[in-house]
Amino acid sequence: MTTSTTNRLETDLYEPVKTFLEAQGYEVKAEVSGCDVVAVRGDEPPVVVELKTRFNLELLLQAADRLSVSDTVYIAVADGPRSGLRGRGKRALKLCRMLGFGVLLVRLPKTGAGHVTPVQDPGIYQPRRNPRRSKRLLKEFVERVGDPNTGGATRMPIITAYRQSALRLVASLESGEASTREIRANTGVEQASTILQRNVYGWFDRAARGVYGLSPKGREAAGLYREVIDRLMAA
Repeated sequence: MTTSTTNRLETDLYEPVKTFLEAQGYEVKAEVSGCDVVAVRGDEPPVVVELKTRFNLELLLQAADRLSVSDTVYIAVADGPRSGLRGRGKRALKLCRMLGFGVLLVRLPKTGAGHVTPVQDPGIYQPRRNPRRSKRLLKEFVERVGDPNTGGATRMPIITAYRQSALRLVASLESGEASTREIRANTGVEQASTILQRNVYGWFDRAARGVYGLSPKGREAAGLYREVIDRLMAA
């Protein structure tokens, strides 16, 4: 999958796709009633293929429109580093599966005939629930105090329930070192010992056995998350 899609045209995909379908016994014609490729085999329903050099929204919209004329719709994309699938291949294929589209990858060498690789066939998508992820989602929702984040934000760290608990410990230690027992009593954070020992964010220093203080990162966090800490303390 190393062939570049630079300077390729959608028409370059047609002959490899036509050859691929004809090898399976289909009669193939191009540009039929707005469809890039239509293939028919005996009395079977028609197969529709939409061609694009890159995977993009326009391709999905076109394929979705073709579902009104056939249940068997494929999208064909030129294989290569600029196919639009790199880095998001699994998610893109899952989306196509959810929409009911099949996917064909077309390798276009500089010389010789192209080659088609069928990645997935069209079909009715049945999503599988993940009870563990669902339970984790609800647990996070219930344990999170208030609504400290803004939907769609990407530049600031997400304030999770775990981070809120850690910030409670930071607030408790701003006045000085304390034992885990004292910290738990002052904050009400039952998992205080675990948070201090794991020290995921690097905010805590172990001064002695069972005694902790703030690290330089912890003091920095106290300032960075001051508004969050103040809201937590007021809750």
